[in-house]
Amino acid sequence: MKKINIYLVDDHSLFREGLKFLLSNLDFVDTIYEAENGEQFIAALTEKPADVALLDIEMPVMNGIEAAKQALKIKPELKIIALSMYSEESYYASMIDAGASGFLLKNSNFGEVRKALADVCDGKNYFSTEILQSILTRVSRRKNDPETDELTGRELEILFHICKGLSNAEIADELSISKRTVDKHRENLLLKTQSKNTANLVIFAIRHGYFEI
Repeated sequence: MKKINIYLVDDHSLFREGLKFLLSNLDFVDTIYEAENGEQFIAALTEKPADVALLDIEMPVMNGIEAAKQALKIKPELKIIALSMYSEESYYASMIDAGASGFLLKNSNFGEVRKALADVCDGKNYFSTEILQSILTRVSRRKNDPETDELTGRELEILFHICKGLSNAEIADELSISKRTVDKHRENLLLKTQSKNTANLVIFAIRHGYFEI
């Protein structure tokens, strides 16, 4: 993995200092820039470009959602990972719509931060494990949406369990079907939704109203 430059944007200096220290020990991290709000981040981005921005959602002056939108206009290839204390749908859905590539809860362990950085730099999306495991309570299919109408009832079941964080083997046990059948349904879901991976499936599900929190 090539060395990357990172923006760490958060209004709490103690949080920034702690995370900066940990990030500086990663062999693929080169320079770490800091900003205490979105406006400061946007003002510096042109002169000090970076590959990834770890962006707090709730900040004074300019919040993370607006900052993400403006940053991607300046540098469309920038990868943004949202940071939040909360896993509510309104937080991550707004950041996804703003163009974020990932979402981390602030109580995540550093191993998860490292994986999130590696994944987004590899062109993938990343969701905190806690979000994937606990965010969805039931499937709520949106009517009159041609994209969602293409999915079968069984595919909806599979999608729901995927977004709960279950593996194909665990889904097979849960639904009393073979793992091979689950493998095929997952493959169909990826094709139908034009998703690259599990996180993309979650994004698709959120955007098309499959889940009610």
